[in-house]
Amino acid sequence: MKIVVLVKPVPDTFGDRVLSLETGLADRAASETVLDEITERALETVIRHAEASGDVEVVAMTMAPAESQSTLRKALAMGAAAAVHIADERLAGADLVRTAQVLAAALRRAGADLVVTGNGSTDGSGGVMPSMLAELLELPAATRLETIEITADAVRGTRETDGGTQAVTAPLPAIVSITERMPDPRFPALKGIMGAKKKPLEVLSLDDLAGELEGIGAPLEETEEPRSIMLAAAQRPPREAGEIITDDGTAAERIAAFLADRRLA
Repeated sequence: MKIVVLVKPVPDTFGDRVLSLETGLADRAASETVLDEITERALETVIRHAEASGDVEVVAMTMAPAESQSTLRKALAMGAAAAVHIADERLAGADLVRTAQVLAAALRRAGADLVVTGNGSTDGSGGVMPSMLAELLELPAATRLETIEITADAVRGTRETDGGTQAVTAPLPAIVSITERMPDPRFPALKGIMGAKKKPLEVLSLDDLAGELEGIGAPLEETEEPRSIMLAAAQRPPREAGEIITDDGTAAERIAAFLADRRLA
């Protein structure tokens, strides 16, 4: 069985996130790039299944700038057997639709039995990628799983609903997404880090995926034009210092007035 886990390099969630005022895109040089935690959880879930069942090939896949390849090496160090990196300058600023098309083309090329991803990234928070991929690849989708069971012919799990818990089953091949309820990701051991250097890491461009893009009805164009346009971007003004109220017997009245002025009381 071949399981592809979609991982995503994102700006460090513990650092400041900066937008370029020229392009409106995230300034990736402003902070360290790390694997998104939700995709690390997806990878951990699949690696545990592979360790328990055997005869499972785990492949980490991402569409990201060339300089973020080190994050894929971490995925390999965690236990993935191979990695696929879609890196092409023409994809800078790609919207959700084009991202889904390119990932779908790469997944079609890989021929996965199961695709596992997170339910939403911390930088984009779109939350629609699993469903978009399922639509493009004409596969069943089981989204927002909090538990997961993978067998030779199906994937099963449960997800939370407004009224309780729902059991979900999808025949393979399928697309699934997981939530933060899945296990915490492991820290790569030294043996895994050293072994990651020898594992295959394939780099693909748009030209490499031209045939697959044609097959899903999203052919490669001579010029990849941006599908969204930034009209303006401005630096957020610094926060003004708040008012310090010293209780001289009127503090309660002043706080009440402060809340009333802002319609908070």
